[in-house]
Formats: sequence, structure tokens, C-alpha cells
Amino acid sequence: MKNIRNVLFYSITIGIFSALLYFFIRQGTFLEKAGQITQKQTTTSSWEQFTDTFGHNIHHPLATLLLQIVTIIIVARLFGWVCKAIGQPTVIGEIAAGIFLGPSVLGMFYPEVSALIFPANSLGNLQFLSQVGLILFMFIIGMELDLNVLKTKAQEAIVISHASIILPFALGVGLALYMYTDFAPENISFLSFSLFIGIALSITAFPVLARIVQERGLSRTRLGMMVITCAATDDITAWCILAAVIAIVKAGEFVSAIYTILLAAGYVIVMLKVVKPLLKRIGDHYAYREGLTKPVVAVFFLMLLLSSYCTEIIGIHALFGAFMAGVIMPVNQRFRNIFIEKVEDVSLVLLLPLFFVFTGLRTQIGLLNDPHLWWVTGLIIAAAVTGKFIGSTVAARFVKQSWRDSLIIGSLMNTRGLMELVVLNIGYDIGVLSPEIFAMMVIMALATTCMTGPALDLIDKFLPGPKWDDIHPVHEPSRFSVLIAFASPQGGRKMLRLADKLVSKQPDEQQITALHLSPSSYLNQVNTEEYQYETFRPINEEAHELNTTFTSLFKPSQSIEHDIIEIANEGDFDMLMIGIGRSVFEGTFLGKILGFTSKFVSRERLFDTITGKEKLFHSDVFDERTTHIIRSVKVPVGILIEKNLEQVRNVFMPLFTPEDRRLLPFAERLSTVSGLRMTIMDPSQTVSQHAETGEALDALQEKSPENVTMLYENVLEKDFLQGQDLMVISLESWIKAVESHSVWLSNSPSVLIIRS
Repeated sequence: MKNIRNVLFYSITIGIFSALLYFFIRQGTFLEKAGQITQKQTTTSSWEQFTDTFGHNIHHPLATLLLQIVTIIIVARLFGWVCKAIGQPTVIGEIAAGIFLGPSVLGMFYPEVSALIFPANSLGNLQFLSQVGLILFMFIIGMELDLNVLKTKAQEAIVISHASIILPFALGVGLALYMYTDFAPENISFLSFSLFIGIALSITAFPVLARIVQERGLSRTRLGMMVITCAATDDITAWCILAAVIAIVKAGEFVSAIYTILLAAGYVIVMLKVVKPLLKRIGDHYAYREGLTKPVVAVFFLMLLLSSYCTEIIGIHALFGAFMAGVIMPVNQRFRNIFIEKVEDVSLVLLLPLFFVFTGLRTQIGLLNDPHLWWVTGLIIAAAVTGKFIGSTVAARFVKQSWRDSLIIGSLMNTRGLMELVVLNIGYDIGVLSPEIFAMMVIMALATTCMTGPALDLIDKFLPGPKWDDIHPVHEPSRFSVLIAFASPQGGRKMLRLADKLVSKQPDEQQITALHLSPSSYLNQVNTEEYQYETFRPINEEAHELNTTFTSLFKPSQSIEHDIIEIANEGDFDMLMIGIGRSVFEGTFLGKILGFTSKFVSRERLFDTITGKEKLFHSDVFDERTTHIIRSVKVPVGILIEKNLEQVRNVFMPLFTPEDRRLLPFAERLSTVSGLRMTIMDPSQTVSQHAETGEALDALQEKSPENVTMLYENVLEKDFLQGQDLMVISLESWIKAVESHSVWLSNSPSVLIIRS
């Protein structure tokens, strides 16, 4: 009855007001001038009106900007994925994406497409939007700097960072002597040109360096803290020098720039002595997620914009103001982490790629059409690498760092990446850099950033660091050590519950290591500690309930499966346990057809395809990552398919083939657990007829007669399986069951698949 009333009311309301609208429009037509309307209708046809409107909409500035953003994000993500796959920072791919979309590639080979997506009159909008992204990014960089860390290592860091600035700066000024006559723009003094070349060679990319340190697992080490401190000190010093250089360039003479420098010094003093204490009081009061209401967030964003505005009108660029605003943010780590989360995704994913592509649109590699120009490019790269690498390495060695650590510091400080592009774009905007020099410098930024990873690999090869066993003592032979590698905290909680049953209950023989690898792109210098705490909190709670202990191992990673394999093989563990999703077809070739997954083919599989070891398409019962781990780890691997594993009391182990006798050591460990009932099934009785296996089964029953039950018939019925908490099965038997589409799989409990 209620539905009929609703329909009736809806129909009457729509009908009455539709009729009223028709009456109003009908009356309004009498007010029109018939002659003008007739003339408009007879001039063009309906189709022509539609095409004219559609063409106007396509070329509307907003539509053009949206098309540019969509294109930039897609291409930047694609190039970033390729660079990540070959072990390079994603920022390299994003810079390469900009060059690809610019006149060097797309504009050269497909000028019509380039003109459609990036018409010349639209670049102004793209530039201003990219500048907004840069302002937000520099704000984040300032927040990620921990000034307290700088104070603790200030002396060594200042020596290393300033040495890594002065040497390349001097080489850059010397190189300007060689380049000034041929490449300096008109009306630019040698002082301005040389100072800018010097600062361009002196910069270090703090964000890229920090990500590399995280990916290499150095962020918690003494070396990692040292190099982060050096890079932070370098950034602060370089930006202060850059502000002075910009003031000199804009003023024209050093004496005229003194007024600008004095204004900038006054601005810095006000920010540190007046604004910073005020923001600290606000941050301490609202240092929780619910406290950061819109008015509070508006205060901090207003401060950011005002700071950027002040430095822009002073004459030292808005980006310095954004950087300074981040530096003076409240030092409360929780507050900074919450605020970074609000800004980072929009800045890094949406707006920052616009800056890379805008840089690429400015980069005209085609201008370097003479061997002499490439010779000059080589000189720039050589001066940049020599100054930064040698300056940092020698200074690090002088402050009593080892040769290995000194070389690592030198390699990392030579990373330029995004920060170099920021400096270069400032130089291009104020007219110090010509298009040729700009292209050369962009190539130098790419080259010096690309060489960081291979340089670190060479150092590890010829000057290897301490082995795993030196850091983590090898356990006693009587111990059974389990490494659980988990993705989700709740999954790690279930794996710890199972691993606790496998290890001995004697405290001196118990050893469980919980490993969590996080994609390095998810982390920054501020949120790493809180992220680690939240990740391991459920596992710590479970360990407390089980009255057990474990060793936590947290590591940012660029290649999760590679790091799992390396840690499992080098750590001298007795077993690796990993977890996968519930669907046995997820990630497989059949799963791809059915739409379960859309992951890219892994680079390991691509390499194996090229070398003829494997087929390109994945046909295993596990996803590609799991299969790669299973094949590469030297110790036994347990793959847990978890289905509400709330307890481990009833465990079932089917033995289908004689090779399944390799599961018996695990059955023996489980059979000793108090309150755990172990059921071993041998449906064909071929396994128990094997002499050694039969003796082992008899010994197992004699040792734990109350915990172990033998079944010699096929009991894979729904009622039996639903009464079990866990099934332990060999990898070979599981594969056969999946490939034969065994009907009992759908009723199986949680499964631990063991590859012996």
C-alpha cells in the first residue's frame, strides 16, 4: 500500500509540474523575436551546430587541461613502472615520461598529436598548475626534515655536505668560463651565469636519496641516518645559496642584491622566532586525527601560501617559502604524519607529474645536434659527478667513516633527481639558462640519478657489508626457526598462531621472525615509525595471548619477492611461511581469463621467457610472485591459504604419494603440542607400506598415542573436512588436486601447503 501511495504521489507531482513548465515555455516563445530565431536556424544545419559545439568543447582550455592531466598521469605511471622494474627510482621514469611527451620524441615524430594535447597557448595553465604541485611538494620535503636529527650529527654532516657543495660549485663556476661565450643568454652577466651553473651542479635530491636509503634497508642504520642528515643539511644549505643566487640574478649586481638578501634574512628570522612557536602551540593542541578539522588545516595552508607569497615578492622564489613553511611545522611526528597524508597523494600523484612533463616540454634534446654540444654535455656530467662524489667521499673519509661507507655516501649524495629539475626550471624562468644548456642539464640530472643504484651495487660487490649471520647469530642446530613473511597485519597474526605450534615450546629453542616488507613508495621519513608500529601491533597482541616471543623485521622494499627470497636464503631459517588469498586460481592464467587479476607479467618471468626457461603466460596454481618465491627459496616453504583460522586444534594431513613422507617431520612437531589432535590419512596405504615411512608412522603413534590418529581410507567428506581447523598437504599433492578439480577442495579448511 505504501509503495502505491509513493508511485501515485510521484506521478501526480511530475505530471502537474511538467505541464506547468510546458505552459511557461510556451508563453515565453511569444516573447521571442521570430526573425532572429529564423535567421539563426536557417544559417547552419543541426549537425553543423553539433560539430561546431563539439569542436569548441574539445579545444576549450579546461578540456585541454584535463586531457593533459590524464595523459601525463598514465604515461608517468607507465614509465615509472618500467624504471622500477629495472631497479631505477620511479622519478627517473617520470622525468623520462616528460621528455617522451615533449618535442624531443612526441613532438618530433607525431607533431599533430603533440599539438592536440599540448597546444602552445595551453602551456601557461599547465605551468601554473605544476607550480602549485611543486609548492605542495616542497612543503612536504620541509616537513620530512627532522631538525633534531640534524643537531645530533651536525658536525660530521656539515663537513660532508658542505664539502659536497663547495667542490662541485667551484667546478661549475670554472666550467662557466668555458661555456659563457657560446651558451649564456644575452644580457646575462658572467656572475649570474656562473653562480647558477655552480648551484645546479651542487644540488642533492633529498627525496630520491631518502627513498633509495629506505629501499636498501639502511634507514635504521648508522650509515643511513648519517647520509640522510648529510642530504638534509645539503638541501638547507643549497636552498639558502640558491635564494641568494636568485636575488643576485634578479638584481643584476651583487650590491643591489644585498637588500634582497637582507629582506630574506629578516623573513627567515620571523619564521623561526615568531611563526614557528605559534604553530607549535597549535600543533601540540591538535595532534590527533579528529583534531585536524577544516579550520585548523586552513590555518596551516594559509601559512604555507603566505610564506610562498612573501618569498616570491622578496625575490627568492615561492618554492623557498614552501620549503621553509614545511621546516617550521610542529615537530610532533604524529601531527606531521597526519598532515603529510592529507597533502602527499594529491601532490605526488596528481600535480607533481605535471611538473615533470612541463620540464620535458621545455627540454629540446634535438637542439644538441652537434658533436661539440654532446662534448659539453659530457663535461657537465663529469664535473657534476667528480665534484659531488669525490667531495662527499673524501669528506666522509676525513671524519673517520670507513671506505665502504664513504663511497656509499658519495654515491648517494651524487643523486640529483627532482631537486635538480626544480633548480633548472627556476634558472630557465629567470632567463639564466638557454634552451641548449637546459637540455644538457636535464640529461646530467638523469645520468647522475641513474648511476646511483648501479654504483651502490658495485660497492656491495667489491666491498661487501656484514653478512646476515654477523647481524643475526645463527641459531642452535636443535632449534626450529620459522620466518613468517606477511602482508596484512591480520594475516601475520594467523601465521604467528600457526608458527607457534611448529616451534618447540621450550623458551631457549623457540625462534620466530616476523617479516613485513612495505613498498617504499608508501613510506616517507615521517610516517615509517608509526607505520611499523601499527603493522606489528596485532602480531604483538597475538604473541602476548600465546605467551610467546618473536623477532620483528621491517623493511621498505622495491621488490618484495626478491627481498623475501634473499632474507630467507641468507638468514639460515628452517622454514619460510607466506600467505596467499583464498582463491586458488587468483593470479593464474585461468584467473586472468576469468578476470580475477590483472597484474603485469613479472620481470623475472619476462627474463626467463627471453632466456627460454619458461613460457610467458603463467599456468601455475599460484600467482607469479608466490611461484617465484617457491622456486627460489632454499629452505622448506609453507604457503598458508587462510580460511578463518581462529584456532589450531584439529589438524589433518593426507599422504597421497610415497614422496609425501617428507611431511612427517612437520607432523612430529605438531603431534607434540598439547591439546592438538593430529589425523594422518593414507588412503592407498602405499605410503605406510614403505619401510622407513611405516616405521616413522609407528614411532609417531607410540610417542603421542593420544594426539595422533591414522586413517587408511578416503575420508575427504564435507562433514569431516568442516570439523578440521587446518589441512597440511605437500605442494605436489596440492597441485594435482587443483589440476584435477577435486570436489573436496571447496570444503577444505585452512590449508598449509609445504614444499619440502
